[in-house]
Amino acid sequence: LNTGDVIDIYPYEGVTKKHNTNEVLSSWKLKTEILLDEVRAGGRIPLIIGKGLTSKARQSLSLPPSTAFRILSTELPEVKGYSLAQKMVARACGLPEGSGILPGQYCEPAMTTVGSQDTTGPMTRDELKDLACLGFSSDLVLQSFCHTAAYPKPVDIQTHHTLPDFIRNRGGVSLRPGDGIIHSWLNRMLLPDTLGTGGDSHTRFPIGMSFPAGSGLVAFAAATGVMPLDMPESVLVRFVGKMQPGITLRDLVHSIPYYAIQNGLLTVEKKGKKNVFNGRILEIEGLPDLTCEQAFELSDASAERSAAGCTIQLSKNSVIEYLESNIVLLKWMISEGYGDVRTITRRIAKMEAWLSNPNLLVADKHA
Repeated sequence: LNTGDVIDIYPYEGVTKKHNTNEVLSSWKLKTEILLDEVRAGGRIPLIIGKGLTSKARQSLSLPPSTAFRILSTELPEVKGYSLAQKMVARACGLPEGSGILPGQYCEPAMTTVGSQDTTGPMTRDELKDLACLGFSSDLVLQSFCHTAAYPKPVDIQTHHTLPDFIRNRGGVSLRPGDGIIHSWLNRMLLPDTLGTGGDSHTRFPIGMSFPAGSGLVAFAAATGVMPLDMPESVLVRFVGKMQPGITLRDLVHSIPYYAIQNGLLTVEKKGKKNVFNGRILEIEGLPDLTCEQAFELSDASAERSAAGCTIQLSKNSVIEYLESNIVLLKWMISEGYGDVRTITRRIAKMEAWLSNPNLLVADKHA
């Protein structure tokens, strides 16, 4: 194609032709047929909201599901097994235990935990107003003020005064300026094997998995409780053996890109750059005895690899110890006047429910 060319695009046929001729310039295939519905609806978000409203309205009227929307193909290739990330996403989509979401599949998993930080917080607030959100559908939404607390500009001070109540009034949890980094708090509120998102590229959960997003998608996840996702591919990083004397946690973090460079999967030079982690989920195995705080060092570094997300297979004992400590912290938050109290209490109850029957998802051997 050259600048000024006039072309005809045939979305149903999947071809691009020269204007008023039958000369085919290119052939292509839609990633998913749902794209056509998204264009008709004016975007993915209006489509998801419209489908949800239609479904609820028809249920209340005892009508069968609508046939106005395209349905995702249920034909899936045979697989030998699913990875941990694929199982987590499948559970968040309400699929039967043991099933998984394959790379390239479109899905709308539930976002159990959503984080909003202060530099994008005002934009997220505007997006929530546009969505007419009066109450969060996500189980827990956390707002922090870690980026602007130290040297606030006048507009930041105004945000500090107005944003906390906006979040709490919708059932969210609001931290206070000076409380510290969002990740340190958000990690203490997580539920095992659940998904979440946050308006910061370093929103990387040590238990469960997160898909960082922009302010608009964070607002959408908070308001509706789900997030549209094209399932990324995964890269398995398996540690073998035991940590040797003198080897630190930072050595483990740096060993991942180091061995990728050694194997030609990651290059430093800009020209002809390779990055096997880019846009993929980093799935780490072989370090089950790490604490959850240590696991965050590894998952957090996946942001520097431009990975879409990160999972770490931890032992049950590590997660149990972490959750028991987190319950104490959340109870302290209630005693110190943090809110929304109902949301914090609900999260404590879910943590205690998991502790009463602790089970973690595990990747299949031949995933």
